[in-house]
Amino acid sequence: MVVKVYGPAYASPKRVIACLIEKGIEFEVVDIDILKGENTSPQYLNLQPFGVVPVIQDGDYTLYESRAIMRYYAEKYKSQGTQLLGNTVEERGQVEQWLEVEAQNFHAPVYDLVTQVLFGPLLGITRDETRLRQDEEKLVRVFDVYEERLRTSKYLAGDSFSLADLSHLAFGHYLMSSLKKEYLIRDRKHVSAWWDDISNRPSWKKVVQLYPYPV
Repeated sequence: MVVKVYGPAYASPKRVIACLIEKGIEFEVVDIDILKGENTSPQYLNLQPFGVVPVIQDGDYTLYESRAIMRYYAEKYKSQGTQLLGNTVEERGQVEQWLEVEAQNFHAPVYDLVTQVLFGPLLGITRDETRLRQDEEKLVRVFDVYEERLRTSKYLAGDSFSLADLSHLAFGHYLMSSLKKEYLIRDRKHVSAWWDDISNRPSWKKVVQLYPYPV
């Protein structure tokens, strides 16, 4: 059956869609307008009790949390499409390590920037300038670590593109566009080259073309 992906306009579902394209998995999308509160409807909360996107439905199987979804499909279809989990146990360990770095160190500050700067005016959220400065300082430290890593490794988890790289695309796109903070990437030679590589993959270019960002 064709996979259903809920909420394609928003960032986190986009990493799932990019993963599905890399793996050659057929899918269809179901629009969820968070700004109109569609994520709080009883029908949606029955799928995702926390009211966030994405959710996937694969036949009678339902799963939420974008990184869990990506891991699921990368494992289920590991012999199909792009190998996104590494070829050995050691490579898998590196992929998982850098996925955790993305989730725990990169995602939190950039998500806060997006929420306050871009969605804040639409949701009535008052900007906290101190927090915004702290968010950027955190990202500076993260990208400094990435710069050192990428001096000796083409991708974060090794010599092959993986979920660890793919997972950065959805919110990294905001840094390079609406947030106007591309200098965080461009000021670092190896991070900049890495970003150009991963953001020009056909899968990601297709995602951005088919499902434009709402802000």
